[in-house]
Amino acid sequence: MISDQKEIRIWGIHTPDHHLFLHGHVIAIGWKDMGDLSAIVPTREAFKEKYVTTYPEEKKGSIATCAGMLYRFVYELQIGDYVIYPSKNDRMINIGIIDGPYTYSPGSTSYVQQRKVKWLKHIPRTAFSQGALHEIGSALTVFSVKNYADEFLAALDKGFKKSVVAEEAEDETVAATAKDIIETTKDFILKELSRQLKGYPFEEFVAALFEAMGYRTRLSPHGGDSGIDIVAYKDELPPRILVQVKSQDAPIKETAIQSLKGAMREGDYGVFVALSSYTPNAKKYLNDTPIIRGIDGSELVDLIYKYYDVLAERFRRMIPLEKVYIPVVRTDTDS
Repeated sequence: MISDQKEIRIWGIHTPDHHLFLHGHVIAIGWKDMGDLSAIVPTREAFKEKYVTTYPEEKKGSIATCAGMLYRFVYELQIGDYVIYPSKNDRMINIGIIDGPYTYSPGSTSYVQQRKVKWLKHIPRTAFSQGALHEIGSALTVFSVKNYADEFLAALDKGFKKSVVAEEAEDETVAATAKDIIETTKDFILKELSRQLKGYPFEEFVAALFEAMGYRTRLSPHGGDSGIDIVAYKDELPPRILVQVKSQDAPIKETAIQSLKGAMREGDYGVFVALSSYTPNAKKYLNDTPIIRGIDGSELVDLIYKYYDVLAERFRRMIPLEKVYIPVVRTDTDS
């Protein structure tokens, strides 16, 4: 293992310009309209102000992230730090060391913000654990590598062929990585629903989901029907299913479910759909009231997965998902 008295820092970076990085011996980022970053006052706030001025149409949520990456590229990345670039065209992990200060290269087509790099080693992706690969698959352009830093540094040792994890019969990081992907996707869906469909629009979404599940639905007038938001039928005959929908972030209390119960007639069934969770008392009430089914945010996402292909197109555009396969650890019962 490589060792040093100073703190060892490892950065990850992404780019589609494979040739520039590996043949130009640099790492680089874009944002050409920002100009020479060294001319900006060296504070994160100054970078944010410059970013807003340069890109006034940029979404508010991305301003701090992008300005922070630009500041980091100039001032936090230091000569002697390690850098990892996963190249997609040849599926290699390229590990190098930052070999020069920030430079502005206006003659470059796109990637004008640059740092010199001395590439040390180019290693196939298959040599690393799934957890390590997941960490450097960050959605950010420039990011810190911490969780699997030791594994990447070990790859620089003389005679390295494959990681200890990769030599084992089963990569134990696969399960954790798969779980991370699942949870990240679930978080994304719930955040988009909360951001775009608060209040009445969320009722429309739930009605569309019920229709994708094969139910006929009728939305109640806004503010009417004693808290009943949707009436659903499986066919022309009873039972009637009364649906109450809540898009709040706080856990649902027992009193809200009691309100649904009070609006139900004999023979009705109830469904309470929430973006959040339920309080312990609310869970107990649901358990003691089998004619009402409670669906929390996590269960809602599971239903979205199951019926996504037949969900109304406008909602699929709102929550863009692509079906993929992810690795899982074999169990003892697998043959």
